[in-house]
Amino acid sequence: MSAKEQKHIRVIDTTLRDGSHSVSHQFSADDIRRITGALDRARVDTVEVTHGDGLGGSSIQYGPSRLSDREMLQAAPPEMSHSKLAVLLLPGIGVQEDLEMAYEEGARVARIATHVTEADISEQHMKLARQIGLEVIGFLMLSHMEGADKIVEQARLMESYGANVVYVVDSAGAMVPDEVRQKVGALRGALGCHVGFHAHNNLGLAIGNSLAAIESGATVVDGSLAGLGAGAGNAATEVLVAALEKSGYETGVDLYGVMDAAEEIVRPMLKRPQMIDKGALSLGYAGVYSSFLLHTFRVVEKLGLDPRDILIELGRRRVVGGQEDMIMEVAMELKRRRDQRPEPEETAP
Repeated sequence: MSAKEQKHIRVIDTTLRDGSHSVSHQFSADDIRRITGALDRARVDTVEVTHGDGLGGSSIQYGPSRLSDREMLQAAPPEMSHSKLAVLLLPGIGVQEDLEMAYEEGARVARIATHVTEADISEQHMKLARQIGLEVIGFLMLSHMEGADKIVEQARLMESYGANVVYVVDSAGAMVPDEVRQKVGALRGALGCHVGFHAHNNLGLAIGNSLAAIESGATVVDGSLAGLGAGAGNAATEVLVAALEKSGYETGVDLYGVMDAAEEIVRPMLKRPQMIDKGALSLGYAGVYSSFLLHTFRVVEKLGLDPRDILIELGRRRVVGGQEDMIMEVAMELKRRRDQRPEPEETAP
């Protein structure tokens, strides 16, 4: 059954996970209560709450959180009577005990994320999540880096481990609609489970790509209030819901409710606007993981480099999530080249 025939599209809001990149992972317990409360009242199906890099992500490498994973989860459930609570886990960052803790604190959905070629490392986490009663969603990150055949191969592994949904994840915001249609359509034709899509807006295509995914058979899509997220952010939940309704789909989400939550709760929290600046655009153009953006900005402030040069070089090297240390390596190499460049000779007038 196609998404159009099915009509209903499940919306998962990731303001309190991917959106935490926009506030340097500094959401307070009150922020979490207010946002989860608003999303629950707006009847958003699922709300994701963790550090931007998932359970266990609070660290020097990825950025320390204001709250622990447990404290973040404890802030959310009292406000939720409709929405399901979700967590993200990247094997190698989070561990199996984190999933057990999340279930104890009220999470009922586990999103297990791997690089697009490394689905095999998700097996034990997915099987444990199913065993303890969590719905399992598989995330194939940086899906722009591989062709449809490889993505199908990896998605079948996740499905075999118990995934209820497998996502094409545009972590770099590098995909265009035709590519989304091809890859989502390939998964829809190959899997028995649901197919999802997670967009980033680095090329300004988050909403368009989400619609293209749904047209090709995706039944689950992600958004975040006011578009919060790494890089130029995610598909804005309020815009996504409006666009879906205009396109004839049903979400069950109160459009006014998510509009108000974005305008009145989330935007006042931002220290910098969520926009497609030259750095974010370079991420999408180069195909670099969106969470690299703020780390890159911190490096260029110290070294006086153009962030675009670093991001384009990182894209050329095909870096993946977890290789944030490469930012400094590339920056130092570019600085050495700049410093060794001979001064231009003066010419007589």
